[in-house]
Amino acid sequence: MAQITRREYVQVTEHRPWGTFTVLADEEDHKVKRITVRPGQRLSLQRHRHRQEHWYVTRGRAIVTRNGEQIALTAGESVDIGRGDVHRVQNEDAEDLVFIEIQLGDYFGEDDIERLEDDYGRTT
Repeated sequence: MAQITRREYVQVTEHRPWGTFTVLADEEDHKVKRITVRPGQRLSLQRHRHRQEHWYVTRGRAIVTRNGEQIALTAGESVDIGRGDVHRVQNEDAEDLVFIEIQLGDYFGEDDIERLEDDYGRTT
């Protein structure tokens, strides 16, 4: 009989100037977030050294910038962000944008964000 291991996990929602994110899973080999971007807002133009990401839009419309290319996504569509890709997401619509971010790599800390441009003065 297979043994079931249970881990207690409390979901925490963090607020940012552009919206919120909730960590849904934080494991050794992946991290999953639910990200909400408010109307007219965008995340910093950034890249990561230690992780790649997969973004799956569940509500709204995303304009994704990846290495200078702009990609429009709606609910049910996704995009892959490679390790080292320069990227950002923005919401130009009147409703919230919601997407699921799956991170794969060897480190998932917030200090792996290298901000190249930021509307809120948080460049590193």
